Amino acid sequence: MQLDLFREIIVDNFAGGGGASTGIEMATGLSVDIAINHDPDAITMHKTNHPETEHFCESVWDVDPVKAVKGRKVGLAWFSPDCKYFSKAKGGKPVDSKIRGLAWIAIKWAIAVRPRVIMLENVEEFQSWGPLINGYPDPTQKGRTFKSFIKAFEALNYTVEFKELRASDYGAPTIRKRLFMVARCDGRPIVWPSPTHGNPRSTLVKKGLLKPWIPSSNIIDWSLETPSIFRRNKPLSPNTLARIDKGINKFIIEEKDPYISPLKSMTTSFITSYYSETSESAVRGLKLTEPLHTITAGGNRFGLVSAFLTKYYGSDTGQSLKEPLHTITTKDRFGLVTIEGENYKITDIGMRMLQPHELFSGQGFPPNYIIDKDYTGKSYSKSKQVARCGNAVPPPFAEALVRANLPEFCVENTRYKPAIAN
Repeated sequence: MQLDLFREIIVDNFAGGGGASTGIEMATGLSVDIAINHDPDAITMHKTNHPETEHFCESVWDVDPVKAVKGRKVGLAWFSPDCKYFSKAKGGKPVDSKIRGLAWIAIKWAIAVRPRVIMLENVEEFQSWGPLINGYPDPTQKGRTFKSFIKAFEALNYTVEFKELRASDYGAPTIRKRLFMVARCDGRPIVWPSPTHGNPRSTLVKKGLLKPWIPSSNIIDWSLETPSIFRRNKPLSPNTLARIDKGINKFIIEEKDPYISPLKSMTTSFITSYYSETSESAVRGLKLTEPLHTITAGGNRFGLVSAFLTKYYGSDTGQSLKEPLHTITTKDRFGLVTIEGENYKITDIGMRMLQPHELFSGQGFPPNYIIDKDYTGKSYSKSKQVARCGNAVPPPFAEALVRANLPEFCVENTRYKPAIAN
């Protein structure tokens, strides 16, 4: 490969499945020049979709920035260090100080090759980064290490700013919120991208100044079957049924305007989101008119629930079916749904988990992103696909930040097309 010593290059540390790299390419029209990650599975997916990138499958600490850039200037260095020891989802387990300190790699690159712009992504709790005591964060010193981290950049004459952004505000059909750092040493101002999308009920959207948030219904593959929960070889657990019960009541029976699926049969649907295996916290579902909740790497926790309806002409609102709908709810009026003044009776309930390609669409990846096999033709398991998706930066985040801060790098989108029509 012939090196262009006059063009600034782009480096993606903790490249993962390629979310940040994809967003950067959406903005610049070019693959990132260098991608670094210790996980062979992540690097393989990245290489499959970004074949022109030079890949380093090793710890970020083992890569020498000077040797890696080969004399080229770095225009942008992106960092997405592991966030699990800051995230609220981590729980009360002891933290790993080495993983918790991965963000310091950005200082190593700043000292070694002085990228003109540095961007870092993490959970909002990253701001609480502080010393540990007996393996746990010291509650009396929250944020102390975070402040030292900022001062280290400032000592290297970088201007540094942090801000929380929500992916749905930039065209991704997920509400995922992340903390972003932008640091630059070229004297230019740091620019935070203005939202392009907003709440459909907001004044800005109604006036046409913003596009409405992309709803989760847009990522659903409606060609897939949603099997009946009553005709499964292995019955669903009581906790899963409890979630479905609460969701049916909240999003279909009690909802004045239930979502009507674009299917041949009359069907209303919602997404159930699994947060716990206890029935007390049974469901945090969402309407299909809302953006998807945050996708995590810990496993697929989103299920599509559909209620199949038939016209109901009688006055009796009690149970009309002998089979197991009585076990789903205690309400006498179960099964009666009124849509635009007409009554429908629930005749079946279906549920399936969202598939990896739907989850990647939910993160804002383009539809031509390859997730099920690598460049050698080897297939990925669904669990590995979901893990890559949950760890990924929603590409619209990276695209918006790069377009705002490095407009000289940017072109009109030439390779990737939006995952969903805006």
